[in-house]
Parts: sequence; C-alpha cells; structure tokens
Amino acid sequence: MNEQSTTAATSPVPWNLADLWELTTDQYPDREALVVGEQRVSYRQIEERANALAHVLTDAGVGPGDHVACYLQNCAEYVETMLAAFKIRAVPLNVNYRYVAAELSHLLRDGDAVAVVFHRRFSDSLAEVAPELDDLRISLVVDDIDPRADVPTTDPTTFGALDYDDAVGAASTDRDFPARSGDDVYLMYTGGTTGMPKGVEWRMEDAFFACVGGGDPMRLVGPVSTAEELTERILDDAVVTMACAPLIHAAAQWTSMSWWLCGGRMVLLPGSFDGAEVWRQVAAEGVNILILIGDAMARPLLDAWEAEGPFEVPSLYTISSGGAPLHPTNKTRLQEILPNLILADGYGSSETGSHATQRLMPGEDASKGTRFAMDPAVTCVLDENLQPVEPGSGNMGRVARTGRMPLRYYGDPKKTAETFVEVGGVRWAVTGDQATVDTDGTITVLGRGSVSINTGGEKVFPEEVEAALKTHPGVFDTVVVGVPDERWGETVAAVVAPREGTELTLDDLKAHVKGTIAGYKAPRKLVLVDEVVRSPTGKADYPWAKERASSEA
Repeated sequence: MNEQSTTAATSPVPWNLADLWELTTDQYPDREALVVGEQRVSYRQIEERANALAHVLTDAGVGPGDHVACYLQNCAEYVETMLAAFKIRAVPLNVNYRYVAAELSHLLRDGDAVAVVFHRRFSDSLAEVAPELDDLRISLVVDDIDPRADVPTTDPTTFGALDYDDAVGAASTDRDFPARSGDDVYLMYTGGTTGMPKGVEWRMEDAFFACVGGGDPMRLVGPVSTAEELTERILDDAVVTMACAPLIHAAAQWTSMSWWLCGGRMVLLPGSFDGAEVWRQVAAEGVNILILIGDAMARPLLDAWEAEGPFEVPSLYTISSGGAPLHPTNKTRLQEILPNLILADGYGSSETGSHATQRLMPGEDASKGTRFAMDPAVTCVLDENLQPVEPGSGNMGRVARTGRMPLRYYGDPKKTAETFVEVGGVRWAVTGDQATVDTDGTITVLGRGSVSINTGGEKVFPEEVEAALKTHPGVFDTVVVGVPDERWGETVAAVVAPREGTELTLDDLKAHVKGTIAGYKAPRKLVLVDEVVRSPTGKADYPWAKERASSEA
C-alpha cells in the first residue's frame, strides 16, 4: 500500500493539482501570486486566464491525456498553461528552451505533443520542426518578457501559430470542466545530463505528496490529511519565495506549486540567471526563502555580493538548494555575509520526488558535509543484488524509494523496467545515485553512477572532485569527466573555467585537491575553457565536457 493512501479517501476534494489550486485560490483570489520581471499577477488573474486557455485548448481538440508542450521561459503564461492543461485532464510537457532543432524535435515527438505554447523568440526553432509534428493541433505564441530575448526571423503565423493573448482574451473564463481525479497524470521530463531526457509519469495524488510537499512546503509539520485542510494552513501574510531555476525544472515547479497551495507569493527570473539581479529582487520583493540549484548558482551569487554588495536583504531567512548540494565552502561564505541564515540542502529527483532536507542552523559548522536522514520505511540504499546496504559497512549502493512513486517512464518500457523494480513484493524506484549508509542510518550521497570514472579499478565520482576543485580561488566553474587511458582504462580530466585574470596549471590544481581527496581522484588532465556549458537549471553537460576533454591532446 502506498504511504498516505489511507488519507486519500477521507477528502471530498480529489488529490488533483487543478482541484487543489481551485480550492485554495478561492480563499485569497486578490492576493498577489506571481512576480516575473514586470509581470505581477494575482491568484484571480491566473485562474481566469487558465480557465480561458483551457477552453481554447478544448476547442482545438485537446483532451484528457493529451500533452501540451510548454516551450517557454519563466512567465505568467507558463503557469497558466500548466493549470489549463490540469483543468482539462491534459498533461503539460516541460521543454528545455536551450534545445537546438534536433533535440526539440526529439522531445516533442517523444512526448507526443498535440499543442505547443511558446515564446516568440523560439519561432525559428519551432518553424523548423513543426512540419514533423503530425499530431500538432494548435500552437500559441506568447510575447517575450525577457528584455534580452532574441529577435526571430520567422513569423510564427506562417506555421499556423495563434496569438496567445488574442485567443485567451476571446475565450470564456467559466470554470465548467468535467470532474477530475487523483489518477490524472503529472509529467516531468528529466534534465538528460547524460543523454536524451525521459518523461517521468506520476499519478497526481502521488506527486502532490511526494513532490509538492503534501501541504507542507517546509517539510516541518507533516502532510495534510484532507484537501480542505490546505485552507487552514494559509497564513495572513504570504510567504515570499524566489526560485532561481526555470519552470522547466522540477525544483521550480514543485516549489511554486507547494507555496501556491498555501497562499504564498512566488518570484521568478524572466531570463537567465544573474547573481546581482537575484539579490536586487530579494531586496525589492522582500523574499523570505531563496531556492538555488547547487554551487552553479551559489558561486555567482557570492561573487555578485562581493562585487556589488552588500545588499539589504533583512527579509531573507532561508537559502535552500535542490538538485545539487551546496559545497561547505560556499555555505561558510553565505554564513559570513548573512549570519542569521538557515541553509538547507534538499535531496530528491524526478523519479523519487523529494526525499529529505538537511538544515544548517545559524552558527552551525558548515564543514561537516551533507548527510541526509531519510525515512527508512520508504528510502534505503540497495546493493548490486538489490539488497539493503548494511549501515556502517562502507559498502556502496544505489538510493531507492518506495511508497509514493512514479508510474513509469513515458513510452519507454525498457527503462521503466530498469529503474522501477520489485524486490520481495515491494516496488522500488532505484536511482542512479551511489551512496553509503552510516552507522546512525544517515545516507551520504556520493554521485551519479552513470558518470562515475573507473580509473585503474578505482571508482571516482566527478561531483567529489568538482567540489574539491571549486575550493581553489582561481576556479570559477568546473566539470570533471573520465577520458580513455591506455594504462588506467580511464583517467580523470577537469574542464575548468578560471576566474578572470587567473592562470591555472594542472600541477597547481593537483596539489590543491590532494589535501582533501585521495591522490588517484586528482585530475591528470586539465582543459581550460571560457565557460563551462550547463543546462538552464545549472546541471553539468557531461557529454560536452567529455568531448572537449577527449579532443584536446
């Protein structure tokens, strides 16, 4: 039986994200819900426009189970599109807006998109792939709000796109949709750091509890037992949260939905990440909680503080990282500039939801590293034989989750069978994260096994080497990969973007990291680049780094 399944039958309102949104937004319709650049919208405005868009999609033949692609940067229209799809039991499909035409074509075809809502700046790419989308029933173009948006050469009307505002403005805002269910589908395409992305399908009820927090955004008081209890948790003053990731990323979607269902206000960036702009928004909007994606965002934030700060941010009491942990060095730097700050590392994935949070309270030692205390009833570490790793043994295994978990990978039974396995009559989602279990039961996550480096029989996790390299004052960013080696099979290569005006050598970096990691983990090859390529969410592009490291003698 799934965890929380006994609560599902007690609530007259289904555990459906559209129903929960409607239930809670009716309690505070005029409260500001979202700030993105110059866009400031209330719950009522989002609700009415989402209803109108739902009617537009329905009139175009979009219905239950159909996929609606969100080819958008952060904007109010992204939220409206997600909610509109939920309302008619369709499924929003997150699209990485940095994809080139071939990648875009693959995702839209793999995801069986029948509708696309896109920003005008992406017209050229969509025009190139539109002829391949035989099932496309409607496309809607949204005007860009990012002042740095590229100007397309293609008029989107040439491939049949309709103007979003015109279509929504002419449609009914009535909330007159068929009944929905907790069995409706929530879909999240993974980042695809080591290959093409996969679509993770969840039941909405399971996603609400495992991903969205179950009515407990801070994971402090526990999930609600009925949907109606959500309204009892609405505070008189909205908690203001800023997610620095784009809405194409699970961290931003899950954080936003969790706080909207508790009456919060979300602040998002309309374009690419900029450290100084984040601090300015925190100050201007009175942000209480700032959500990052690991060191790729923390380091530019700290650099901006040193270059342009200090900033006046008295409202900020928590900085949390999801998708990647914060390195102890960066935690210490954050503690130095904001002594009263609570620092949190969240652990989870698209395949498991949110597992756990480690909090560092003001004054606590940041150097102790990141270990997660997880509920042993639903989370464990399984060895290669799918047996639990003995605590304190030092043996490695893969993090696994049971209870509320996804249904499958969309359209991929082979990968579904590899990831979602049954052991002793219990179904588990077995991730690619390698980990050990300490004697007290806490779990130390080492890194992704799919990108680990086998050098002379020793396994090296790139994340560990990257963390050591980032403590060097001359390293701005880095990705570590394995490259072929005749003697060792693979050798450790570091692709590094140095800080401006800094000269780095391999010997210098090797000497630096050998004080914190074993010698065999130290890089034996150094490739200097102007910029490390990452996804919009800050995830490393390991295939790019491996190609770059392998191509240089």
